[in-house]
Amino acid sequence: VQLQASGGGLVQAGGSLRLSCAASGEVYSITNMGWYRQGAGKQRELVALTTITGSANYADSVKGRFTISRDNGKSTVYLQMNSLKPEDTAVYYCYVLWGRREVLSWGQGTQVTVSS
Repeated sequence: VQLQASGGGLVQAGGSLRLSCAASGEVYSITNMGWYRQGAGKQRELVALTTITGSANYADSVKGRFTISRDNGKSTVYLQMNSLKPEDTAVYYCYVLWGRREVLSWGQGTQVTVSS
């Protein structure tokens, strides 16, 4: 499975952005889809994930502000980010788990910068 992420950019604090990540290849075997992020000098952290059943989990730092969703018909996962804060500044990476062996595939990363 290959992933193509888009939607990053520069936004002022309090603003919103929507990230998209489209999958191609063996999309029928995708289970979990989600987003990680990595800020400068920080470790990569899980932001949100959604399972094949549609359930979602979020990092505490984004609960109530970010919403993850998926369109299985389009093999795409979205991350709606509202009330953005400067500490949300990071490169955001989408990922999927696919196949019987739960292979992990990453998107190329998209920069989100939130100015104060």
